[in-house]
Amino acid sequence: MARIMNESKMKNIELEDGQSADIVSDNISKMKELFPDAFSEGGVNFDTLRQLLGDASVLDEGEEKYGLNWHGKKKARQIALTPSTGTLLPCPEESVDWDTTKNLFIEGDNLEVLKLLQKSFANKVKMIFIDPPYNTGEEFIYPDKFSDNLKTYLRYSGQVDDDGLKFSSQTEVIGRKHTNWLSMMYPRLKLAKNLMTQDGVIFICIDDNEVANLRAISDEIFGEENFIAGFIWEKRTNRENRKIVSSRHDYILCYCKNLNKKEDAIKQLPMSEEALNRYKNPDNDPRGEWKSDPATAQAGHATPSQFYVLTAPNGKQHELQSGRCWLYTKDVMEEAIQDGRIWFGKDGNGVPRVKTYLNAKERGLTPESIWFAAEASTNESAKTKLKALFSGKAVFETPKPVELIDLAIKIGADDGVVLDFFAGSCATAEAALKSGNRFIVVQLPEACDKGSEAYKSGYTTIADIGKDRLRKVAGAVVSDDGCDLGFKVFKLSYSNINLWNPDRTDLEESLLSHEEHLVENRTEQDVLYELLLKRGVDLAVPIESREVSGKNIYSIGYGVLFACLDESITKDQVEDIAQAIITWHGELAPSSDTHVFFRDSAFRDDVSKTNMAAILVQNGITHVRSL
Repeated sequence: MARIMNESKMKNIELEDGQSADIVSDNISKMKELFPDAFSEGGVNFDTLRQLLGDASVLDEGEEKYGLNWHGKKKARQIALTPSTGTLLPCPEESVDWDTTKNLFIEGDNLEVLKLLQKSFANKVKMIFIDPPYNTGEEFIYPDKFSDNLKTYLRYSGQVDDDGLKFSSQTEVIGRKHTNWLSMMYPRLKLAKNLMTQDGVIFICIDDNEVANLRAISDEIFGEENFIAGFIWEKRTNRENRKIVSSRHDYILCYCKNLNKKEDAIKQLPMSEEALNRYKNPDNDPRGEWKSDPATAQAGHATPSQFYVLTAPNGKQHELQSGRCWLYTKDVMEEAIQDGRIWFGKDGNGVPRVKTYLNAKERGLTPESIWFAAEASTNESAKTKLKALFSGKAVFETPKPVELIDLAIKIGADDGVVLDFFAGSCATAEAALKSGNRFIVVQLPEACDKGSEAYKSGYTTIADIGKDRLRKVAGAVVSDDGCDLGFKVFKLSYSNINLWNPDRTDLEESLLSHEEHLVENRTEQDVLYELLLKRGVDLAVPIESREVSGKNIYSIGYGVLFACLDESITKDQVEDIAQAIITWHGELAPSSDTHVFFRDSAFRDDVSKTNMAAILVQNGITHVRSL
């Protein structure tokens, strides 16, 4: 019995349980698995690591190396590795279809939010589409205050006392323009990569101001070999005569996560009506409709077997033009002719051409490097449509066209999750909602200018505009197939768990003030969703509750987590609550280990607390924690 009691002792939650994923610790653990000999009590022995790698030049620390460097790059890299101590508070009252939707709208600074999503959404996002600040000198809403980003955000959003922090999209031009922008983008892209599936893809909008720097840091983060294309988007069709050069395009840089999955990252576009009309069947080919393509190719990389005189079925001979070769070798070409897959025109005397057959299930259009306004729309059109959605009010000046993002979704998302952590007016969320893709969007609650039409219309922040846009779109979409038109709203804030921060001059008072581990005035639902984040559970999993002995017991994710967060559990209630959890656990039979959480201060004494853990452990539930 003593052994069982020892094993079943309820563990208190640790400091790291109030943090997001610790990427540094994960990296060190992976290195220890690969190179255990390189680790000692003092840390990493780099001389041993060099020897194990077999080539000292691998870790060469020479003076000059190829790459982009700037003042602050080291700090930007470190901030991506620093865990967040924040959480996401649920806001059902601002949401649509809270109980059933899987879509997420998160209000907060995207750097902290990306950290908080690391455990729950690592390797789960198929496509990312972002439209970050272009760094024109007039829009830079993310300040150069990386030492404690969560506190910076909390001051900005009014959750802690304001100290005069300026946090606006209309700032003055500053001398360190490029370095600040790079330091802002670098950690966010590093964190975003972790969320992408192995065949995931990211699209990043940018203009001439930072396209070169964005390409350089993206090559470093995603790998130059994972670069797919620098798409050119025709953002306007009219000429600007007020500038030296009329700018009619922006860039959209596209990278995949894994070179080995590069071909899976980008899909073909659906066949357009114009493309489908090219397919005919003039000779009643049993294989169906087809179009003809050249049977020759450029001769530069051809083999000798691709140079010959081709003889048609009617005996006519066809010779190659200068600089050309046949598409197939002679044997393969003769087999294709016999099979009726080479077309010589209606009379049989025409230039040989290869039949390309239409297969509706497989055939599509290869995406082109230029996205013209005719298919991807323009900024002006996007603004006009958004204005119409808001009853003629221009609530957002620079929305991206939904058609542009829909094009990206068609070639990059399949039916996977779409993420946008510079959401703005939520054009990405609207495109995903209409295409049936699950979305996660993140937007800073940037204040609307008090003289703007948005503010006069009742919107105090950009995030408010985005949420209302989605409500309006959901109300206008007609769907008979059960499409998810809702979204859960979460807001970034500090953790529900009081972190140990003692006053060394008054330890007694510190102990008394930390007797309750949970923050006052937070709801059970607030704590439940932080448990999901910190345990790596999807924020959209179902949460069910049952009442036992007047206490709410929650099952999260079909039994992945159980929790009873009541402020008081008496000795007489312990067995009833424990048995209820055991029964429910048996009904759900989760495939993974179950974790059970209680409020530490709820137990009147250690005996009650130990008994609760002992009953659960004896019935196979071994992970029992107190908050």
